[in-house]
Amino acid sequence: MSIFLITACSSPSESSNGEKHLHFLYNFSTNSLDPHVDSSYVPLRAGITETLVRLDEDNLTVAPWLAESWEGEDGQHWTIKLKENIKFHNGNTMDAAAVKASLERALNESVAIQNALKIDRIEANGYTLEITTKEPFPEFISELVNPNVSIIDVTETDFINKPIGTGPFVLTSFAPGSKLELERFDDYWDGPSKLDSVTFSFNEDANARTLALKSGQVDVVYRPETESLESLQAQGGIKVESTATFRVHQMTMNMERESLQDIHVRRAVDALINRQKLVDSILLGHAEPAVGPFLPSLPFAPTYEASESGAEIAARHLNNAGYSLVDGVMQKDGKPLQFTLLTYSARADLPLIAQVFQSDAKQIGIEVEIRQIDVPEDYMASNRDWDLATYSNLTAPRGDAGYYLNATYHPTGALNFSGTEEPELTAIIDELNRTVNQEERAALAEQAADYVHENVINSFVLHPSTIVAYNEDKVKNWVTTRSEYYMITNQLDVN
Repeated sequence: MSIFLITACSSPSESSNGEKHLHFLYNFSTNSLDPHVDSSYVPLRAGITETLVRLDEDNLTVAPWLAESWEGEDGQHWTIKLKENIKFHNGNTMDAAAVKASLERALNESVAIQNALKIDRIEANGYTLEITTKEPFPEFISELVNPNVSIIDVTETDFINKPIGTGPFVLTSFAPGSKLELERFDDYWDGPSKLDSVTFSFNEDANARTLALKSGQVDVVYRPETESLESLQAQGGIKVESTATFRVHQMTMNMERESLQDIHVRRAVDALINRQKLVDSILLGHAEPAVGPFLPSLPFAPTYEASESGAEIAARHLNNAGYSLVDGVMQKDGKPLQFTLLTYSARADLPLIAQVFQSDAKQIGIEVEIRQIDVPEDYMASNRDWDLATYSNLTAPRGDAGYYLNATYHPTGALNFSGTEEPELTAIIDELNRTVNQEERAALAEQAADYVHENVINSFVLHPSTIVAYNEDKVKNWVTTRSEYYMITNQLDVN
């Protein structure tokens, strides 16, 4: 099966005519390249599209990209000046009118973008945008980092198969679920790439990705199989990078399920998660245990007191909820405690985390049914027939806590799969959205994270490192970013 999967997604990493070619193998597939609605972010990651601003990952600030500058002292009326002399891949000029049309399409296509940007109206004049938000929203500019706000030429309407962006590479072909073929955009505003072409392919099998790199079929692999890292490094000529990112693996709890509406049950679930064991046995040390959603090094991450965990602690919480172990079954009023746990294979460690949790829960009489799904966002948003889900989320991709807190815990959040509606928490997040001062924002973010922690609205398992392996004899200038947004750039080169 692995050999078949490699063959299906791969093309030779060397171009037959001697041109500079790079083959990149990613762990998520997509059937759509519509940048305004697709959660894969492939158009931006593949260097097809760009956003008005980007994240400066070293300083955790927002930096210009297609926009040259911006101002909005009152947090509601924003003036954005665009860089001039930028062309779309079809030769059309990227001016304020084109950007306005792109932003308005994103708003029309996505309720999540409407909620995230809070835009009331947009006016375009030459290379200047005047944007008014519905309310003071100091972090508006940082939300423009979102890949779903990529700027495209909306006069070209095949958004799913061929979006027309401004990036360093032009899409020449797209095989849904398999790969993209890209060519250098010679008129790229920031200088054309030294590469002639790029293949951006998909394979959700971690072992197959590793084998593709070992055999030389691909040049760069995103998230190779963790167990294979030692053999990759031993092979020679392969560099493995492990980079701490803004990601957390979490146990999402469906707060609409009767059993999980009891905080004692949620505490029991949390206590059953052996974080250090998961870091050591599944991620082989390429992660750190998580207590909250944010990396401890971030300025808005709270400091937590150590909490007890283990089967005995979990059983004690369940006793407080009225459950008892009878004939090896944890039950209440004669009804056994059972969970349906969702997981997905595109992140190879998540099914393994689910299996460890299933085994640990069984020790105290809880039956856990593991259900494999394909696209977690689609399934969890459309179905409520589950209790728990292993899910992986970027928590600070804009360098700020606002994104994650709004998306995951606000009632209007696009990633609020737990169904959280906590008035006190919502009020904290709303106040965060109105606050400009960074110290005050950090305090409010800590307050919100503390509320999530104290009320056990989701559990946080670990902060995984992003692992990338590549042919170091061939690939030049690869950078593994903490945001996981910027991958195929005009700086990439091959020997």
